[in-house]
Amino acid sequence: MSETRRSEKANRMEQCIRTYFDGCNNADVRKMTSCFTPDAVHYFPPDMYQGPWHSAETIARKWQNAVATIGSYWTIDSVVVDEERDQAVIEFTHFKTKDGTILRGAEWYLFDNESGLISELRAYYASPQAKDLRKLELGGYDYAGRGYSLAPPPEARNWPS
Repeated sequence: MSETRRSEKANRMEQCIRTYFDGCNNADVRKMTSCFTPDAVHYFPPDMYQGPWHSAETIARKWQNAVATIGSYWTIDSVVVDEERDQAVIEFTHFKTKDGTILRGAEWYLFDNESGLISELRAYYASPQAKDLRKLELGGYDYAGRGYSLAPPPEARNWPS
C-alpha cells in the first residue's frame, strides 16, 4: 500500500468519525447510521447508558435522545489513526448542557476493512475510580475472548487470589 493511499484511508477514517460526531450534535440519525456497519456495537463503562448498544440504528437513536433530553454536544479534542490496523482513537468532551456537566474521555474505534465503516466503538471516561467496584471494565465486553490479560503476571506482588 503506497504512502498516498494510506494517507487517503487515514483521512477517510478520521472524516467518518467527524461525520458521526456532526450527526450526533445535530441529532441526525441518518448521518450517524451512515458511519456504522449495521451490526456495530458501542461499549461503555458498567452502568453507563444501559450499554452496550447493539446496531447502528440503536446507537443513533440513543444519541438523538441524549441531545433532546440532556442537551448533549460533543467535541473531538484529538485523533490518532492507524490505517493499517483499521483502528482510530480519539479524545472527546461531552457537554451535557441542560445540567452543566462535562464528561471527558477517549474512544477506540474499529473499522470494517471492506466498507470503511465503524464496526465497534469502545468508550473510556475520565473519572475517579469507583471504590466499590473490583473490576473497572467496559460492560459486556469480552476481555477473555479478545485475549486481554485477566490477571497480573506471576511477578506481580500482593494481588489477591
